[in-house]
Amino acid sequence: MLTHVVCFKFANFELAEQARQRLLSMVGRVPSLRELEAGVDVVRGERSYDVALITRFDDLEAMKRYQVDPVHVEVAGFLKQNATSVVAVDFES
Repeated sequence: MLTHVVCFKFANFELAEQARQRLLSMVGRVPSLRELEAGVDVVRGERSYDVALITRFDDLEAMKRYQVDPVHVEVAGFLKQNATSVVAVDFES
């Protein structure tokens, strides 16, 4: 299994919940996506990011299919347009 973790920071924290809802909207709509969890940061510390996304796939090929899936592309467009910083890590789990 492959775990994909992405954290987003927004200039306007008010966008965090909207981003979370858009991420959650992918559940059941992207065939290669096995699990999805998304949450808004509650600590809001100096080193905090605003939203975290954790997704799981059967393998790297499944994640590649997710990345080009139209549902993901639409959500990613919103995030790219509004996020000021994004970090990611992918690992086998």
